[in-house]
Amino acid sequence: MSSRPLGVGVIGFGWMGRVHTQAYARVRHHFPELPLRPILTAVADDVPGRAAEAAENYGFAGHTTDWRDVVADPAVEAVSVTAPNFLHREIGTAVARAGKHLWIEKPVGLTRDDAAAVAEAAAAADVRTAVGFNYRHAPAVVQAREMIAAGELGTVTHARVRFFSDYAAHPDGALSWRFDRARGGNGVLGDLASHAADLVWFLLGDIASLVADTAVFVPERPRPAGATSGHSRATGGERGPVENEDYASAQLRLVSGARATLEASRVAVGEQNAYGFEIHGTAGAVTWDFRRMNELVVGRGTAYQDQPMSTVFVGPGAGDYAAFQPGSASAMGYDDLKVIEARNFLQSVHDARPVGATIVDAVRSAAVLDAMVESVNSGAWTAPRM
Repeated sequence: MSSRPLGVGVIGFGWMGRVHTQAYARVRHHFPELPLRPILTAVADDVPGRAAEAAENYGFAGHTTDWRDVVADPAVEAVSVTAPNFLHREIGTAVARAGKHLWIEKPVGLTRDDAAAVAEAAAAADVRTAVGFNYRHAPAVVQAREMIAAGELGTVTHARVRFFSDYAAHPDGALSWRFDRARGGNGVLGDLASHAADLVWFLLGDIASLVADTAVFVPERPRPAGATSGHSRATGGERGPVENEDYASAQLRLVSGARATLEASRVAVGEQNAYGFEIHGTAGAVTWDFRRMNELVVGRGTAYQDQPMSTVFVGPGAGDYAAFQPGSASAMGYDDLKVIEARNFLQSVHDARPVGATIVDAVRSAAVLDAMVESVNSGAWTAPRM
């Protein structure tokens, strides 16, 4: 099938910048019918040498330390923004106003207003958007959503969505921008609870109101001596205060009448990427654990009491599984979810319509996070400001 080349740029080349780049490189391997062919055109990163190394290793035609060069490049038609959260509003709006399509990581900025500003710029410029809510694209999650919509669990009564990780559990974890409120926003709320909020909506619908609590459990960390990448340590450095949240939880009342618990932690010792959900209905239940990404545990039938739960291995009939594996129980991984995201983004550019998670979903998730912060401050139930 013939395809049109599309020049793409990547702004920010830490771990997530590499993930986006690799997704662009792989996307037509898994989706050969895709009518657009991404061409790695420009990469920007302000860490000395990083952009040049990216160009050398991944084949970008050009590289720069100034993201504005990517936005101004006439050969770039679409841009991935994987820079730190506090830059998302400035860069995202600039990309949209330049008439370039935008794939941006979550959270889009530090607040709902930041995400809304990018959304307004994208709408005004009539450009397509994609946002990095990758967990909703897991084939097992898609299958769970279809089961719920089909009434296979009866009426959903209550659910638990949990995102626990230990990436910040070590007391010598470097005091990077992630722990600074001005640059990292509300900590684990943006990092992990944003995904949880998106999954609640994707699976169960809108949130009517919530009440929340947050905590900081590692109050000080050592300052790094230089640029940091990932979740590095800075043993022996001068210690400074952690300004944003390590842990967050919320009780949710859904518009459907169901109840849910949302919980997120970046300091959960013993938990490595323990992301998932448990959803209960009047006639069944389904659970998913990201660490067993291609499995669901399902209970359905007419027994009600003592109803058994069974492990189901998802296969080619679930979501986009067939683009990666030919039969059930063959593993997919995290990077595959970003390939699906890349396909959705590029398909949306071609079709001139939304495909998959968009900036609208980022605004919705950010509204939930803002409501959690407001609830913590007021001690009261709060309705998200959509």
